[in-house]
Amino acid sequence: MAPTAEQAMTKLRVQFVHGLEGSPQGSKARLLAEHFDTRTPAMDTGDFDACVARQAEVLAEFRPEVLVGSSFGGAVAVALLARNLWTGPTLLLAQAALRYDPEARLPHGVTVWLVHGLQDNIIDPEESRRLARTGSADRVRLIEVEDDHPLHRSVASRRLLGWIEELASG
Repeated sequence: MAPTAEQAMTKLRVQFVHGLEGSPQGSKARLLAEHFDTRTPAMDTGDFDACVARQAEVLAEFRPEVLVGSSFGGAVAVALLARNLWTGPTLLLAQAALRYDPEARLPHGVTVWLVHGLQDNIIDPEESRRLARTGSADRVRLIEVEDDHPLHRSVASRRLLGWIEELASG
């Protein structure tokens, strides 16, 4: 059944930044679109700065309540934070920020949650541990899960939705 106009108006606004192998039609993007008012801009992942610029455009127009970045998209989200183009609640999924900027840091005073699968064979979970230590200790949360790089179990079990809702509720 389709949501009522009132329900649609009250849906949480989420911007999703997909990874290198992701897309607006990927499993995470589809799951988020089913539950939230979601924007997943398509990106040419071969041009990092163009990806940051594209996401910044959508942020300014859409004004999400939560930004979610997955792997490469997590690196884009961290760049948006570093450039002060976004200062709201951010969820980083198996983020790859240190791959794109070895000096990447989380800004102080911003709420950032990092979720990383302990069986990730693409990005070492230690990279999320290191990045988590750079932000405000009272605003950064590291969530390590029994999962792989794409977080298949966390998507299938819908834990991903709970993290976004909890992050948004502050």
